Amino acid sequence: MRITKLLLAVFATYAVLASAQQEDALQPGVSGLPVEEVDKLYASEKHVVFQTEVSRLMNLIINSLYKTREIFLRELISNASDALDKIRFMSLTDSNALASNGHFNISIVADKPSKTLVITDSGVGMTAEQLRANLGTIAKSGTSEFLSHLESEKNKGEQMNLIGQFGVGFYSAFLVADKVTVASKSNDDPDQHVWISEAVDDFVIAKDPRGNTLGRGTQITLHLKDDALEYLEEENLKALTKKYSEFINFPIYLWSTNFKWVENKSDAAEISEEANVKDDTEAAEKEPKREKVEVKEWELLNTQNPIWTRDPKEVTENEYMDFYKTLDKEPEAKPIIWSHFKGEGDVDFKAIIYVPERAPRNYYHQLQDIPHRIKLFVRRVFITDELGADFIPRWLSFISAVVDADDLPLNVSRETLQKHKLLNLISKRIVKKALDLFAHMAKTDEEKYAKFIREFSMSLKLGAIESSQYRKKITQLLRYPSSLEKEGSRVSLDAYVSRMKSGQNSIFYSTGTSVEEIEQSPFLERLLARGYEVLYMTEPIDEMLIQALPGYNGKAFANIAKGDLKFGDEDESEGETLKKLNEQYQPLTDWLKNTLDEHVEKVAVSKRLTTSPMAIVASAFGWTGHTERLMQAQAANPGAKDDFMFQMMMKQKKNLEINPDHPVIQTLLSRIEDGEIDEETKEVVTVLYETTAIRSGYTLKDVNNFTKRVESIVRKRLDVDLNKQADYKVEMAKDKTPEEIKEDEEKASSFADDASEEDDLDDTRAAHDEL
Repeated sequence: MRITKLLLAVFATYAVLASAQQEDALQPGVSGLPVEEVDKLYASEKHVVFQTEVSRLMNLIINSLYKTREIFLRELISNASDALDKIRFMSLTDSNALASNGHFNISIVADKPSKTLVITDSGVGMTAEQLRANLGTIAKSGTSEFLSHLESEKNKGEQMNLIGQFGVGFYSAFLVADKVTVASKSNDDPDQHVWISEAVDDFVIAKDPRGNTLGRGTQITLHLKDDALEYLEEENLKALTKKYSEFINFPIYLWSTNFKWVENKSDAAEISEEANVKDDTEAAEKEPKREKVEVKEWELLNTQNPIWTRDPKEVTENEYMDFYKTLDKEPEAKPIIWSHFKGEGDVDFKAIIYVPERAPRNYYHQLQDIPHRIKLFVRRVFITDELGADFIPRWLSFISAVVDADDLPLNVSRETLQKHKLLNLISKRIVKKALDLFAHMAKTDEEKYAKFIREFSMSLKLGAIESSQYRKKITQLLRYPSSLEKEGSRVSLDAYVSRMKSGQNSIFYSTGTSVEEIEQSPFLERLLARGYEVLYMTEPIDEMLIQALPGYNGKAFANIAKGDLKFGDEDESEGETLKKLNEQYQPLTDWLKNTLDEHVEKVAVSKRLTTSPMAIVASAFGWTGHTERLMQAQAANPGAKDDFMFQMMMKQKKNLEINPDHPVIQTLLSRIEDGEIDEETKEVVTVLYETTAIRSGYTLKDVNNFTKRVESIVRKRLDVDLNKQADYKVEMAKDKTPEEIKEDEEKASSFADDASEEDDLDDTRAAHDEL
């Protein structure tokens, strides 16, 4: 068995190489059986009726089974690949198997004059009886029979990785052809035979009047329908082959038209003769003119090597980079990291995962509808790239990957999967491998990982919110700036926890639109003064993330702008001190509560402040200033402002905390105690509250009155009369002149005529579309 695997590996290594010897083995512009010969045979030979119900089944296959017509080329190339695999496998034990043709290739020729498309392979071929059995019977393919034969000889057929086990892929040819001719030559039959059918209810089998033109192999000629002539265009054939069969293990050639510059022979001869006769040095130095000529030649279509089938140790970094450009279809695209691995167990598959250097354009704006960049192959034949969020969650949709399964069960059309359980197993392995790849990058290359986090931290956070299964792993991957490391996003939760202070049970964090904004927050003051580290969360999704996380390693998250802040190392003396301060400042807190009753629910002495006079704190379940601004931005959508919850939270009163060490607060307490409160003091306190609201991250509901109050204080400070207004003079604008009115009317008339012409053009287009 080991020898067999070794030989197969050797074959796989060189099979796809496009050598000159391979091209020489192909017949230039080889065509199928001429149309007149086909018609003559079909009319003269005995027709064989398909097995019972085959016509009805064929009708189903042609009209219902396949989603798109272009699938026919993939199916026929896959069948050709199977035939080549068979003869290659036979040659391991039979030295004469390749005597008739030692090459492995597939060729495609489009013949526009005869409206035929010819696909030829140098595979195992079929005898007349095999043509009858395999093409005259639905779901009885040569591949299935071949596998059964191998199993009976105690050989394991899965080593051969043959695809077509349903026997219906061939009939996809009738999606585009109204008549199909199959010429085939097997080593087991001295003659070459043809099979002809119009997909009605019968077929013809006869000796090929051309004789043995193939040596060995099969040639399928499609007589295309008039509405399928697009498949004779070289560009279409190239595109379809690259899409579905780019990684087939054998070279695929297309007889194509190219243009080359060549020397004009008559001009070259004339210059040479002139030089010889006259011995003219100037004539000898003349260069003959070049002309562009049309050249017909074989073009190799599948030049890309399926590197995922190779041992990762044998693939170079440049090969991985080049393959990514092919996969991503962007010549300048670069991956930041990749993983090449093999999955074994209930389902065997090979895969390469790529993480792009940058997020796709508009990635986060179109996350719901972003196309997933996962290509699924079954034994190197492309199946689909439309697996969607059922396969890879949307938070991981930025990765590119190629997945090639050995035995993934497909339905007969290869377009939908029969058993989702195996697909789910592959999906879990891909997600786990991607997370392991991120973790490896974080551990081995901090600079590279910092770039990755800058691009995709929002995706990881979305994953932590949506996926409870992977939440713990994803949370370990998150990085934030902090009060200790402000540059970049390099602080992990593990690093934060390792630096926590004695008795600290909370992970302190603050939210805002930027690090600079958070650093201006009054909530940081005492925490930083006491040496606590605070995480800076600057992405809108952070608010939702914290709600989804129960905590981390037994530590709860604490927003320093919400609720009752606890450091964790408080003792009884601190509690007594705070109690005495609340009693001492109660006259001021009561007065502030009455004065600012429209805005505040409670006023208390603060444990957060050192240098600011006061701060506005959200309740434990309320909205911080940052959250409120986010929700107001969301409320820009129609109807959002009428939402009951939104209105309730916006009207919710806040908690006001005062700093007993600040001179402004101490002065206010003295005035309250001395009974020196007047309207001017109330006005100053109101302005102080409003500026505090701005510093605390909240937006003012009444900006107009705020500016009036500030102006009033400025006037009093500068001794300016409060009632004096600005003295200004303004000239009224002149009416339009008659000339201007006439010019505007002419422009309006011209604009209306243009619009009318555009409407007429739209009507014409609509009528054309209906036709």
